[in-house]
Amino acid sequence: MSVTAQAAGNGATRPQRASLEDKKSMLDKVDCFIFDCDGVIWRGDSVIEGVPETLDMLRAMGKQLIFVTNNSTKSRAGYLKKFTGLGLNVEAAEIYSSSYAAAAYLESIQFAKEKKVYVVGEVGIQEELDLKGISHIGGPADGDKKVELTPGMLLEHDHDVGAVVVGFDRNINYYKIQMATLCIRENPGCLFIATNTDAVTHLTDAQEWAGNGSMVGAIKGSTKREPIVVGKPAEFMLENIATQFGLQRSQICMVGDRLDTDILFGKNGGLATILCLSGVTTEEQLLSPDNSIHPDCYMDSLAALLEAKQPVAA
Repeated sequence: MSVTAQAAGNGATRPQRASLEDKKSMLDKVDCFIFDCDGVIWRGDSVIEGVPETLDMLRAMGKQLIFVTNNSTKSRAGYLKKFTGLGLNVEAAEIYSSSYAAAAYLESIQFAKEKKVYVVGEVGIQEELDLKGISHIGGPADGDKKVELTPGMLLEHDHDVGAVVVGFDRNINYYKIQMATLCIRENPGCLFIATNTDAVTHLTDAQEWAGNGSMVGAIKGSTKREPIVVGKPAEFMLENIATQFGLQRSQICMVGDRLDTDILFGKNGGLATILCLSGVTTEEQLLSPDNSIHPDCYMDSLAALLEAKQPVAA
């Protein structure tokens, strides 16, 4: 499939807008599509035009669909409610959230049963930890806690915390940052896990909002530790998806709206990649000489695949 072109004079390739033949070729060779959600399926609380019809077309063609989100505020069950509420026909088994990835990672390393997780984040992480039988503290329960900096103040922390999981948290505060810092710095072997390091997120369709990168960055700054990232573009998420769904990477196409998470996730994992301009990345940013992350092709939105709809056999 011809989806790149030689840049004038230097032999480098640049991303190409998908032609009809590119779309048909992608549909022919791909058995499974992994979709980012924010910016590809929806923006905030609004479904992107043409997406329901596109998903129906792909299902009719026998494609496997997996919906992946770095947003950890909801569990898979919580995201299923969002899909259903938006009128999208999606099954729970097709959803893979970074909240689930955090719990799955801890399970994969056989996290000690006697240890706890301190959660900087929302209920989605806690619900997924519960399903894995992993004890946890923090989360929304610490949302209203304040630190009174009186003379000699010392904040006690739980020495049984063996991991701190940091996800997007609309109620992050100084208490949570200090508690996470104490656990990571003072509990021997305590893990620092980030669901993702996204700079921005789409909480509403009106604007971009500060993402989990701001929460993770605060704790990186106080601990001088780099986190284990389990969401896109980390290898763990892709390996876990491929294993869970019994997929070969050559069968998969990653469809996203972010270069540094979605497309990098696909490129690093050896997947085909499609960038949709319906979310964070603009065409100007994609084609900028400063950008080195190139999808196999790009299109205005997922609905552009409808052009390649194959007729149903009589």
